[in-house]
Amino acid sequence: MKKILALILLVSISLNAQEKEKGKFFKDLYKELFKYSTLYVAGDINNSYEEATKDYFVRTNPDGGLYDIPVVVDGTNYYEFDYRYGIGVRKLARFDYEIKNKHYYDGSEKNTGLSAPTSAVKGLEYVFHWEKQRERDEVFENHRYFLRHTGKYHIVKLESRKQGNVDFNYNSAEVRARLPIGKKLSISAGVIYRTHERPYGYNPVEIWLNETNELGNAVNPWYTLGFMYGYSDHYTSITVDGETIHDWYWEDADGNVVAHTDLEFRETVFTDLMNRYNKEQWALLDDFGVLSPILGFDWYHYKNSFWIHAYGSYLPPYHHYVQGDKDFSYLNRNNWGVDNGPTVGGDEEYEQWEDWQAGIIMGWKLSKSIGFFIEGEYTKFWDSEIYNSSVGLNITLR
Repeated sequence: MKKILALILLVSISLNAQEKEKGKFFKDLYKELFKYSTLYVAGDINNSYEEATKDYFVRTNPDGGLYDIPVVVDGTNYYEFDYRYGIGVRKLARFDYEIKNKHYYDGSEKNTGLSAPTSAVKGLEYVFHWEKQRERDEVFENHRYFLRHTGKYHIVKLESRKQGNVDFNYNSAEVRARLPIGKKLSISAGVIYRTHERPYGYNPVEIWLNETNELGNAVNPWYTLGFMYGYSDHYTSITVDGETIHDWYWEDADGNVVAHTDLEFRETVFTDLMNRYNKEQWALLDDFGVLSPILGFDWYHYKNSFWIHAYGSYLPPYHHYVQGDKDFSYLNRNNWGVDNGPTVGGDEEYEQWEDWQAGIIMGWKLSKSIGFFIEGEYTKFWDSEIYNSSVGLNITLR
């Protein structure tokens, strides 16, 4: 009996300890994943774009003839109201100088922590946001998925962004070793994987138009692009003041006249055909994925009267494509011959490049009534440059 009681007591103590450990585990898990996070559902409705002036044109009255009173038609573009609605969850620390603009989150917030290499706090941070948007009667889906874990000696980050109204789709994953230097500065180095859909530096229609034969003549005269899409040209002539003018008018596949001269066709319809041709050729290519080394720094100083936060990331010219056709990659952007397409003969022909991102936020309270601030960020990835800046002086009258 004593042995049984002792065994029961031992099991009881063991189970109690396991329950405590289990409870501590879930408590720590909750603290790491969800404490200070915010789940939100939000949306907004706004007036759509409205043209400054109305456009009108006339049509022949169906009950009359060409010289009867015509029907005036309003040809102005009208759009339904714009809207945006989304759902998300976020756990993202703010730096001391960042002030929460609203008493709620709706997914439109911009935080420095999404761009700076180092977080305001150590640990796990994330933003998972999805939304649907209508703008000028076009409907888009957008998302931003951001996950980062910052430790004393490491940074791990995953990100996926899609902005439908500007046709932007980007994914990245990076791992960095981090070295704190004092309390204000940290440097980092690692590797980053990025994707891009657009074949930067590759302009199919330009290559097609500039292709020449051995005599130096154009293989593809510009007007033959119209033939490819079902348009046809027809010779015509007209005599004005005793002078005969020769030209070609153009019809679409249904026989409708779309241009009365070659020049009119090239300045109107042909421009749309060029863009259409490029989109079709780009659609034939798979997405690209590139692996690159990455270096970064983050310097942060904060006092109530003065603060400065400078950060940057540099991707040196040692990029390696691991997804997509390398001949159509950014490495080959300057090797497209105007004669017969790519002129690449091997890896030695590919041209590397440098990418970087840098930002600075500074504020200075000169007195209780006067404050000066400056903010700016610049990003250069492939052919894309994104920058924004602001500077100002605040004077509070007392």
